[in-house]
Amino acid sequence: MIVCKFGGTSVADAAAIRRAAEIIRGRLDRGPVVVVSALAGTTSALLAAAEQAASGNLVAAIATVEASRDRHMTAVSELLGDDAAAQEIAADESVMFDELAHLMEALSVLGHVTDRSLDAISSMGEQLSAPVISAAFARAGIAAVLVDSREVMITDAQFGRAEPQPEAIAAACRERIVPLVRAGKVPVMAGYLGATMQGVTTTLGRGGSDYSASLIGAAVEAEAIEIWTDVDGMLTADPRIVENPKLIEHIRFDEAAELASFGAKVLHPNTIAPAVRLGIPVYVLNSLNAAGKGTKITFDAPRMPVRAIAGKGNTVIVKVRSARMLAAPGFLRAIFDVFERNRISVDVVTTSEVSVSVTLDDDKHLDTVVGQLREFGDVGVERGRAIVAVVGAGLGDSNSAMAKAMTAIGDVRLHMVSLSATGINLTLIIDGDELKPVMRRLHAAFFDTETA
Repeated sequence: MIVCKFGGTSVADAAAIRRAAEIIRGRLDRGPVVVVSALAGTTSALLAAAEQAASGNLVAAIATVEASRDRHMTAVSELLGDDAAAQEIAADESVMFDELAHLMEALSVLGHVTDRSLDAISSMGEQLSAPVISAAFARAGIAAVLVDSREVMITDAQFGRAEPQPEAIAAACRERIVPLVRAGKVPVMAGYLGATMQGVTTTLGRGGSDYSASLIGAAVEAEAIEIWTDVDGMLTADPRIVENPKLIEHIRFDEAAELASFGAKVLHPNTIAPAVRLGIPVYVLNSLNAAGKGTKITFDAPRMPVRAIAGKGNTVIVKVRSARMLAAPGFLRAIFDVFERNRISVDVVTTSEVSVSVTLDDDKHLDTVVGQLREFGDVGVERGRAIVAVVGAGLGDSNSAMAKAMTAIGDVRLHMVSLSATGINLTLIIDGDELKPVMRRLHAAFFDTETA
């Protein structure tokens, strides 16, 4: 059994969905379970519409809903024609769009959005795409069966970033997914969304379709998890920043997780975790180039000093300074309790005898956090920073790779420097406008054969 996840660009329109069907056709002997994203751009459009509705611009919000309706109806027509079965799918889609319009109207009356309402709206992208894709697969001669993700992906009630319940998911998969595969069927289900035990719709956070695939893969003990996207695999750097980055054909789980956490766009940071637990290999493949090698992610990839360079901007540094930190047991724990209470994830941490600095990429509750941190000492906030990560399992084996990295960046000002405990990641915090040039210098130093 394998799990095949198709991202938004891999199901963006009728042509992309037909390509996905052919990919699955070639894997029928391996017992595929299909997890799909919303059609490319749908979720972002729906979230924007929700904000418009809540701010009083209902006309614009409804226009967005109607544009999405037209797009989905076009896909239904192109993929399924206009027979009775196609008309039934179109009617079901129309009902969901009517529901979306009603939700927008409700938000315009309330004048604000809640995490629960955003989950109800943003999850509609996958709820709309999955039935169309399943029906298209069936029309192509694949024994596809639509499975409601809310009956399988069981989560808690932390709307906006719900926490999956692995035991409940495994039990649901044994009941709903495994029997279908054993009967020669192809389950098709929406990624990104789930539901509480009470049936209330939740989402796993942006990029959560990858996470869904990995959780399902772990639950059914799949032999492999395939992430189908629009690039040839994981690369040595972001191609939007570095020209001609190289394909990484084989990478370790821990390296891939670090790259995902520090800016690599191919994978959601949580994707790897369930697969790592069971040692399930993950493949990143290109639906536009199905014959390509892609990237294989396993435990046993060869160790390299530097595997790739990652980076991300819009980073905030929070600094807490207090003489009370000196030799005070539990002080750091108290500081990090503040971030935990506000559900803010910290990326990079550096400490001294009387200060601690952390980086955040989510400043949603920053004012509240700063207010609570002032109980411990002076608090400073620096915006407009960026993170660059040099990642490689062999990075800490010698000083030469780290020395090369520091030489490559030259006289760029460093606000924080951190080497991970495992020695796999050298993290540099720099000014935001230095992100692209620093990534290019580092990539040239390690991957340009003429200069390396």
